Formats: sequence, C-alpha cells, structure tokens
Amino acid sequence: MYTADNGLDAAGFIRQLPKVPFQIEYQAVLAAVRNQLPSLLGTHLVALYVYGSVAEGRARPGQSDLDLTLILSDACPSTRVIELEHLRRTLELGYPEVSKIDFDLGRRAEALASANRLSWGFWLKHHCRWLWGEDLARRLAPFKPSAAIAQAVNGAVVPELEGYLHTLDTCTLPAERLRLQREAARRLLRALLALRRPDETDWPWTLEEHRARALRLYPEQGVVIEFFYTEALRPQAGAVEFRQRLAAFLGWFAQQAGSPEP
Repeated sequence: MYTADNGLDAAGFIRQLPKVPFQIEYQAVLAAVRNQLPSLLGTHLVALYVYGSVAEGRARPGQSDLDLTLILSDACPSTRVIELEHLRRTLELGYPEVSKIDFDLGRRAEALASANRLSWGFWLKHHCRWLWGEDLARRLAPFKPSAAIAQAVNGAVVPELEGYLHTLDTCTLPAERLRLQREAARRLLRALLALRRPDETDWPWTLEEHRARALRLYPEQGVVIEFFYTEALRPQAGAVEFRQRLAAFLGWFAQQAGSPEP
C-alpha cells in the first residue's frame, strides 16, 4: 500500500506498483478471472492486468471495483467482445466482494505502438499489475514525471466526462446514478493532472493526493473540488445539482486546458 510522499522512487522515476500478494479478499475473484478469460478468448487474449485499488492493495471489500486491462490480439473478432461482456456480468454477480468489474480493452499493436508510448506504455508500466499472458510492460523502461504523460493519459477526459452527463440524464435508478456520480467525480479529480505545471516535480497517486494537489493549485475552485471529493467517496448529491456542477467545472477545465468548452 502506498504512503503519502512525492510518488517517485529513489532514482526519480514514477513509482511502480508493489509486487506483493493481492489482498486475500480478492484472490478468489482474481483466480476466476485468470481462469475464465483465457478460456473464453483463447489465443485472442494476449495479456491481462489489474489496475486501481485492488492492484495497489488498498481496496475495500464490497465497496471497491475490480479494474482489469485486457490486451487482445489484433485479429480478435467483435463477437468475442460481446461474449466478454456476458462473462463480465456473470463474474460481477458471483463475487460480491467487488462492487463492479470493469474491462479496459486494447489491441496489442495499439499498446505497443511508439505513438502510444506515453499513454498505453506508461499505463502498463506504472499503473498495471500483470496477471496473465505476455507482460508487455517488460519491454518498457520506467518513466519520469512530465506534463506530456499527464496529457497523454488524460487528454480525452472532457468528452469522456461529457458522456457521463448524457448517461446521468437517462439514468432512472438511484443506486446506479450514485455509482455513476462516484465514477465521474473520481475521474475528474485524477484528470486535473492534465493541467500539470512545469514547476511540479512530484506525481500524485491516491485520490487524496490528487485532491490535495488540486486544492493547492486551484484554491479558487476549492468548494467544487471538495464537492467532487465527497462524491468520489460517498455520493449523495441530487441529480440536478451534480449535473450542474459537473457541467460548470468541465467548462472551467476546458478553458484551462485551452480546448473548446463543452
């Protein structure tokens, strides 16, 4: 588990995930994933990784999601992706220790392309723990902090969060709406790293570190930053209030990033 520091190792590289046993509460679902995904996808599954709180050893049973990165072969047919969604739902129902299971999909050529070194390459090297298959991260050298990485990983966050606005408009189940608010708030707080300044030398990891950084650099946005931090932990705001605050903050974010407002 990480402790609060500058997020770097002794050589100044961004820290990599610790190679320690997964929390015991998640070993059963990870074993199921490691067995069932290769069985379903066969040679079309190139590699399987865990990221997020389970990978970092700080997940909370019954509250934390299980986040998985799947690298598929370039020839993997779309029909297999449909079957994959069915398996994802089955696993969610069978393992209540995780609140949700997410699959982040990529193709092998995409993950290894030199043009994607700062996005896919950084993601696999520093945010993912290998679980099965060909570990593509072994091909990559560690990275040092840079604005280019922060922008590569978060560059498309405005349209991504605009998608949450649309989904929230059509969501009718209160529990599902609160889950979406939590996801959107967490994504937004982490995406503020895309506004990285030249004089920054550290690299935040935890949500608390992203919050502290945002409050330090954007004190004029303190009230709304605290609002989203609360929603990221315990979502409770009404649908109208959350949507209005998110839309307004996205306008500010787009302006700071120099892109058109949503």
